[in-house]
Amino acid sequence: MLRALFSGKPVTKLRFDPPVAAPDRAGLALILIVRNEARHIGEWAAFHLVAGVGHVYAYDNGCTDGTMDILRAELGEALTVIPWDQKLFDGQSGRELHNQVLAYAHAIRNFGARWRWMAAIDADEFLVPVADASLADALAPLADVRSITLPWHNFGRNGHDAIPEGGVVRNYTTRAADPASGARGVSNFKTIVDPCHVTALRVHSYEIDGKPVTWNDRGEAATNKGRSERQFYAATRIQLNHYYARSNAELEAKIARGSNRSVEAAKHAARVRRNVANIEAEVVEDLLALDFLARVGQSPR
Repeated sequence: MLRALFSGKPVTKLRFDPPVAAPDRAGLALILIVRNEARHIGEWAAFHLVAGVGHVYAYDNGCTDGTMDILRAELGEALTVIPWDQKLFDGQSGRELHNQVLAYAHAIRNFGARWRWMAAIDADEFLVPVADASLADALAPLADVRSITLPWHNFGRNGHDAIPEGGVVRNYTTRAADPASGARGVSNFKTIVDPCHVTALRVHSYEIDGKPVTWNDRGEAATNKGRSERQFYAATRIQLNHYYARSNAELEAKIARGSNRSVEAAKHAARVRRNVANIEAEVVEDLLALDFLARVGQSPR
């Protein structure tokens, strides 16, 4: 315990008492921590409104490019903005407190009581109903579970050097062939949770009622460690599209922005480029997001 306390590594896990469920709670809310995503944030917000998201809690991590104005225009009353431009450190050990983890814990504890589901995702991640007309319809058969693990489906640059005209969904239609392929596919997860049963969290995982347990979107249970097993992989009802790189120009800008934690710039750049190479090593066409928009009578941007 003392070794962990004074290791200098960031604090990436928080525990807390979950909120008490409101009697009329319902729907899905998103938690977003964001910094300078004006180019694509309007498409992100509009897509999730069409998919049936009820509210977005946007944690403004120092935006200077109009991102929040665009979110307000797209979402109206379905948006709450929380200023979140900070780097906080433990006063005794000096360890950084992971800013995303702080935001997610704050959102769940303060806003979770009114929602049946919450999901903390980034501006480059889209929750796509696989066959249904909304995320609510996709989630309905999973009413008895408390945590739904969604694996990344990683999209790379799709041959774009400069930023293409139009939106992400229209222009990025190939992804890593095998989302369950570990390092080759840059495998990770985001999770849709019942906020009133979350007792601890990291960026990519949650504890439910004190246990490191989750379910896939077929309703099958596993431990948080066990969800990496190939047989647990599922994208039956909801697919998580992760537009990791977008164009080469945007990739270089992403690298230049640096990590959302205090990470050495050269290490951050090398990690991002290695991830992109892995994503693009073997790809398949994926039109699921376009198919969803067509199914509900919407055009891609």
